[in-house]
Amino acid sequence: MTDRSPASAHRSQRPQRSHHWRHDLVELAALFCAVAVADALANLVVHGPRGPFMLVASAVALLATAGFHTWWARRHSHAPPPRAGAPSGTSAPSGTGAPAGSAAPTGATAPDSAADPAAAGSTTLWRMRTTVRDEPGSLAALCTTLARHSVDILTLQTHPLPEGGTVDEFLLRAPQELPSAELTRAVAEAGGHSTWIERADAHDLVDTPTRVLELATRTALDAAELPLALRRLLGRCTIHSIPATTLSGRPNAAAAAPVEGVLEETTMRLRDPSGGAITVERPYLPFTPTEFARARALVELDARLGPRVPRSQDVLTLPEGNEITVRRADVSDVPAARAMHDRCSERTLGLRYHGPVADADRYLGHLLSPRFGRTLAATTASGKLVALGHLLWDGDETEVALLIEDDWQRRGIGSELLGRLIAMAVEARCDSVYAVTQASNTGMVAAMRSLGLPLDYQIEEGTLVITARLDSAPLSPRPSYGIPGERRSYESPRHQN
Repeated sequence: MTDRSPASAHRSQRPQRSHHWRHDLVELAALFCAVAVADALANLVVHGPRGPFMLVASAVALLATAGFHTWWARRHSHAPPPRAGAPSGTSAPSGTGAPAGSAAPTGATAPDSAADPAAAGSTTLWRMRTTVRDEPGSLAALCTTLARHSVDILTLQTHPLPEGGTVDEFLLRAPQELPSAELTRAVAEAGGHSTWIERADAHDLVDTPTRVLELATRTALDAAELPLALRRLLGRCTIHSIPATTLSGRPNAAAAAPVEGVLEETTMRLRDPSGGAITVERPYLPFTPTEFARARALVELDARLGPRVPRSQDVLTLPEGNEITVRRADVSDVPAARAMHDRCSERTLGLRYHGPVADADRYLGHLLSPRFGRTLAATTASGKLVALGHLLWDGDETEVALLIEDDWQRRGIGSELLGRLIAMAVEARCDSVYAVTQASNTGMVAAMRSLGLPLDYQIEEGTLVITARLDSAPLSPRPSYGIPGERRSYESPRHQN
């Protein structure tokens, strides 16, 4: 569409009435001349010695001219269009780097070398966020600067700010030789400020509506997914779930949060539908009102759906022939877990809870709540609970823990639970998991070593912390317990724990 100023638009719409009598005089004079020429030719033909022959020759010449013109038009009417980039009167549209379905800003056209930076060499994916003035042309200037540096814009999100200005979030594909400092300096010259940039990966190539729908689906299937969904939605951040009551049963003052939530620069506080509060912190980058609205929508979805845990299960056949069922556990399993505590020795409970044995029952409500992580339960054919495995969200870290009843230890149950917990952690894109135990707990140490992952050991005052790095862990074929009603049966290998 061609932009026109109000003055030019007014001139184009104004009736052209001036000097119309001059055109009439010119047309009348042309008519008189045509009549005179026609009369002269008619007299020449009629009164000439070869009048009929000249008429026939003129008719044949006119017909031949018309036939030649028709043949020429049919032959050349479907000529191929000129090649893109060839010198011609029309130019092919150049790419702006704007994502499909979004409007590219005017003036953000890039040279041909920037349209496909991958053709010139290897590229790097970046996630960048910058603040620009809320005025026409500011985004166009920024996009033009990126195009000048052969940077391709894959996705673009805009976050309006209440005090004025706009936060623009980009997913960029830039030449590998372009450092982040140079890119940040170019953005600053184009008018961007408070710029933040970090490396991106293939997971970020999904557009925002698709990613939000995926997170909403996972949250709808499993209440334990809400903290993970918030982390994926908001990027690198720290999430804490604060229970409504302390372990002693008294109200937790830190869990107070209004229904509409609170947004304070780099911290947002949301009311947990299961009780308590959820705090999200991102010290390096303030949250925008758009991000706060998205996070609150996910929490509201969780509140409307209520408590839910996938009910899939696996049947394991132990080497001695006993069958053990592994399934997801929740707060409804608290009575069965307390009964298992009563059957466990003080040493087993002490190795697991690292504190007074009498306080072990107080942790069950927290451990079995899907808000704080995922729990796997192993039950016998009669339904008796004999083992628990926990994958706990600890801020931006993840903890694994096991509790096996004394009579069922060293039968491979612990290793099977731990393998499934690690598969869940990989699926949740956790960088690492850690286990807190004691050096004398040889069963837990052996189970962690059996994972075949890089391990780090740290001992402080008799407490052993084992950290397993998951960056090299493949996706395990073990089930993730996300499909309700699914049942698998296979034979479990023997492990010494």
